[in-house]
Amino acid sequence: MSATEQPPVLFLSHGAPPLADNEQWTGELAGWSGRFEKPKDILMISAHWENAPVTLSATRHQQELYYDFWGFPEHYYDVRYDAPLAPELADEVARLAGQHGHHVAREEHRGLDHGAYVPLKEMFPDADVPVVQMSMPTLDPEGLFDLGRSLAPLRDRGTLIVGSGFTTHNMSWFNPAAGADQAPPAASAEFDAWAAEAMAGGDVDSILDFMHKAPAAAEAHPRTEHWAPLYIALGAAAEAGGVNTRSEIDGFWFGMSKRSWSLT
Repeated sequence: MSATEQPPVLFLSHGAPPLADNEQWTGELAGWSGRFEKPKDILMISAHWENAPVTLSATRHQQELYYDFWGFPEHYYDVRYDAPLAPELADEVARLAGQHGHHVAREEHRGLDHGAYVPLKEMFPDADVPVVQMSMPTLDPEGLFDLGRSLAPLRDRGTLIVGSGFTTHNMSWFNPAAGADQAPPAASAEFDAWAAEAMAGGDVDSILDFMHKAPAAAEAHPRTEHWAPLYIALGAAAEAGGVNTRSEIDGFWFGMSKRSWSLT
């Protein structure tokens, strides 16, 4: 596969299980996946799996989805997404990461968590693309960026690398009574505008140092796990010498920015 045929690298805001009820957002995700060729397989990095060393989800036997949420109506626990396993991709992840000093473990009893299957169900509803999920071994920006750089060659084999987080993520803003279309808090809007500009300019240094460079960073991300998958995505895209980005989805959901990007 030539460089011009490589899949993009994605960073997407993944929402929660009720994303499936939001026709606008599901339509945006479906439209996005239609703008590039269906990948050979998918490597998902979700904000909801932190584990050291780097760990990969099941590759031997199909596992149940990991319903890592509580208090939702029962039908959200009945969702299925039985994508094929991706043992060859897992082996290649282990090989490439290992060359850069990252030990890779396997968790054969772990299925995909909601940060993986919720957006994938909208983007690839036929569940016909093999998927493996990878943990984040740290939240250190430089460490995750380096891990992403090690995985850049996956794109040459047609692998879609997806960082799944949220452009702003502060659950204290979540107010069901106000509805999903509530106006975002100033901190969320300010951070979103900064992120859009920094990504458009390919300003990797500022993005990695966002706690010191972005407005309202500590409010937008009281904990950084939902921003951290972007570091891996940036590393995977930057390996070619630069980062070109395209904002694919914008807007807010319960006050949180759902902005999402393609990186090439």
